[in-house]
Amino acid sequence: MKAFLILEDGTVFTGTSIGSKKDMISEIVFNTSMTGYLEVLTDPSYAGQAVAMTYPLIGNYGITPDMESKKAWPDGYIVRELSRTPSNFRCEGSIQEFLESQDVPGIAGVDTRALTKILREKGTMNGMITTNQDYDLDEIIPKLKTYSIGDVVSKATSREAYILEGSGPKVALMDFGAKHNIARSLNRRGCEVTVYPADTPAETIIHSNPDGIMLSNGPGDPETCVSVIEEIKKLYNTNIPIFAICLGHQLMALANGGKTYKLKYGHRGGNHPVKDLSSNRVYISSQNHGYAVDKSSLDPSVATEAFVNVNDGTNEGLAYTGKNIFTVQFHPEACPGPQDSGYLFDRFMDMMKGAQ
Repeated sequence: MKAFLILEDGTVFTGTSIGSKKDMISEIVFNTSMTGYLEVLTDPSYAGQAVAMTYPLIGNYGITPDMESKKAWPDGYIVRELSRTPSNFRCEGSIQEFLESQDVPGIAGVDTRALTKILREKGTMNGMITTNQDYDLDEIIPKLKTYSIGDVVSKATSREAYILEGSGPKVALMDFGAKHNIARSLNRRGCEVTVYPADTPAETIIHSNPDGIMLSNGPGDPETCVSVIEEIKKLYNTNIPIFAICLGHQLMALANGGKTYKLKYGHRGGNHPVKDLSSNRVYISSQNHGYAVDKSSLDPSVATEAFVNVNDGTNEGLAYTGKNIFTVQFHPEACPGPQDSGYLFDRFMDMMKGAQ
């Protein structure tokens, strides 16, 4: 069946329908990862977005037990070619079957290189995937221009608290749309991890007497998380060590008077170089975000820049003055991506031991 990808600037790509046949309107973004498509599909940070994979062949090793959450989160999926014969000793099914079971519409046969060039030159824009061959651009374009992602953290967070047992430090993980490997990375280091929903009051976290607090990744515009930011202010005012990733990094900055802004087309992939300013070493990182912290908006007496993006100079991390708090924009838990920056979990472990 034919399918069409329609962008808000009027560009139309024609391809083949994959997954669900329903119409979809969403923000169109691209990911440059060469592997890890299942981790991308199950990353809650993609809630409210449709993902175009720039690598030309997707699905060649099928569906494996590498999910970062219990379901698929993107509104849509866009690929150049979908593998017809997945092959891997861990394969449990095909991408096509997975998209159908998750009710995610998609389109194959798209020139994803041309699509990516448009998004890089014009910036991220909204789009529609439809199988309706009688589509009316004059009717669709206004709908695309008015679409907004809205509150997606409340959709992506866990519904109730749960615990990963461990014999080491107790960590409270605030789930704003957390990838499973964040909790697993802590749990592998012996931590007892309690995962809390995004709307958990700060008092509940503090009264549980954790050795450390983790603020997770998540979807959407950080400035819309008004009530969460107020709770993070209370957590900041404790002496509990805090480590924050991606959306958590942005929310901690906003809680301390910083500002965030939307990037032209975001950072999404597994090959982004970041420099640790404390050592001047460069690490290759996994990233998935469309917003960044304005480093000039934070008072140096509150926080100083700890990491910087080598490609475009944007902020990639902050160290908070006089506090056991550090935050990063990239993903040290990777999945998919390089594990260069996994040492940051060890740094967090040392912070918790020092606080004890």
